[in-house]
Amino acid sequence: MSCSTLIIQGNSVLPRNLNPKSKNLIHSNRRRREVISVLQKCKHINQLRSLHAKILRNAQEQDPFIVFELLRLCSKNNFIDYAYNIFRTVRTPNVYLYTALIDGFVFNGLYFDGFRLYCLMVDDSIVPDNYAVTSVLKACGFQLGLKQGREIHGQVIKLGLSSNRSVKMKLIEVYGKCGEFVDARQVFDEMPEQDLVASTILMSCYFSYGLVEEGNDVFNLLRIKDTVCWTAMIDGLVKNGEMNKALELFREMQMKNVKANEATIVCVLSACSQLGALELGRWVHSYMEKYKIKLNHIVGGALINMYSRCGDIDKAQKVFDDMKERDVSTYNSIITGLGMHGKSIEAIEMFRVMIKRGFKPNSITFVGVLNACSHRGLVDLGFEIFHSMVKDYEIEPQMEHYGCIVDLLGRVGRLEEAHSFIQRMKTGPDHIMLGALLSACKTHGNLELGEQVAKTLLDCGKADSGTYVLLSNVYASSGRWSEAAKVRAEMKEGGIQKEPGCSLIEVNNEIHEFLLGDIRHPQKEEIYNKLEEIENKLRSSEGYLPSTEMALQDIEDWQKERALAIHSERLAICYGLISTEPNTTLRIVKNLRVCNDCHSMIKLVTKICKRKIVVRDRNRFHHFENGVCTCGDYW
Repeated sequence: MSCSTLIIQGNSVLPRNLNPKSKNLIHSNRRRREVISVLQKCKHINQLRSLHAKILRNAQEQDPFIVFELLRLCSKNNFIDYAYNIFRTVRTPNVYLYTALIDGFVFNGLYFDGFRLYCLMVDDSIVPDNYAVTSVLKACGFQLGLKQGREIHGQVIKLGLSSNRSVKMKLIEVYGKCGEFVDARQVFDEMPEQDLVASTILMSCYFSYGLVEEGNDVFNLLRIKDTVCWTAMIDGLVKNGEMNKALELFREMQMKNVKANEATIVCVLSACSQLGALELGRWVHSYMEKYKIKLNHIVGGALINMYSRCGDIDKAQKVFDDMKERDVSTYNSIITGLGMHGKSIEAIEMFRVMIKRGFKPNSITFVGVLNACSHRGLVDLGFEIFHSMVKDYEIEPQMEHYGCIVDLLGRVGRLEEAHSFIQRMKTGPDHIMLGALLSACKTHGNLELGEQVAKTLLDCGKADSGTYVLLSNVYASSGRWSEAAKVRAEMKEGGIQKEPGCSLIEVNNEIHEFLLGDIRHPQKEEIYNKLEEIENKLRSSEGYLPSTEMALQDIEDWQKERALAIHSERLAICYGLISTEPNTTLRIVKNLRVCNDCHSMIKLVTKICKRKIVVRDRNRFHHFENGVCTCGDYW
């Protein structure tokens, strides 16, 4: 049946014993339902326009129920301009039509327009109901409109809507998102005890401001917790850097027999990624398969990212290959992962496959592929891809893209060119970009430019602990010990703390943390005995001598050797050697760049111990095996 036939004929059969008025009413209701049913099948703006035109042509007056559905469908399908034009044709819109359009504005991110329409409704003497209030408070929450939120709160009290649960929850959300926790807590405390949804909202707001203890207190007070509540708590811990606690909570969630959903899985995989907890990540993957959690582009991307960041790039590639549903973010995950593991050619090829299959790369894609070029020293190709951003895809380069080019030039020693590139940028460089250039100056021994870059960082107030340490190391590597000592003294006087080296290793599903010279571990004696045994073997069988020039301090050589020997990654490796079966691959995650001496030492360890060792440092992955590293000593 065509749309016009449906509206004009409305071929319904009515009972004979009804009076004409009742027949017309039933006939009208049936026709309305049929029109709405057809409306809901429209997927394109042209279909909605065509059907709307027929409705107007065959009706003396617009049916508010049909108009409501039109507004809802236009908004849902991002035809908000057409929805607004429909609304303007209604002579006397009621509160439901106002609410439908306010919802549409909010759904399409036009929060101020939603608030403005609400004010227009009030000015037209139309009394808001709880649905209208809830909708406009949603707009206030998204745009952090505290002043508007307070204004609406005052109206809520006057309208007698203070006891409405939905309104209260939106008020908690507005105050919480704006950081007004006294007000948020006051509204929360007025609600019935143990309201699960309200508690989850308040927890999430606390976490967004880094108030982990407060969020945890709300969570612990709940006697009954659903999947959404557990997920919000895990997500809050992850976002605040409490990865171990997040994983502990996930284990507790399983013990309570609460089934995880897709959002939970993504949060837990993120924690595994950051900790390098491969075994737990594998268990989460098997959990997904057991409970048939769909491998969509969101979960799949998180899984690829987990395997990549935990050192198993082959498994990440397999997950990608097995996925039936992919999007740009999925490709971004695998391209970034391949680049991190030094598989630059494969990353670039994946980038080309992505484009060939009709996926348009975004800003994140280009960061991943430019990093891949940097790890391989592919300068010409890197510039070609960089220029294609604007030329072929109309993507304006951001600081991250400029930083990739500076890093690329710095790694191959084209320092003056990198510096000139920075000076030609439309925007000033950030501390990360200048830090990368300063690090390259140290690597390639360009003291003059290193001093210049460091001065720029110091003068513009962008210097952090890394700046001082790098500058000090630049001086020290040139034998200028007094200048190096002066920089470190300035750092100390300014109360700037050097980020301590930290390495993590997962053994038997537990994460073990080691700092420089760490003596906290219960098995410290065995660890240091193993360290001494390894060093003696390396010296006697491989002729290993520590590269004491890496210990950039004006101290005796034996002291430098000792300083190198207790680097955190060495302690983690020794713990792995005494705690795992022979031939087990050791996977280390380090927060800083691995030093040259540790890199050389780890290569030899894999040779004499017949082990494969995977190290993720700040820059990339290193896969050590049989005395060789996949980075080719270029990192």
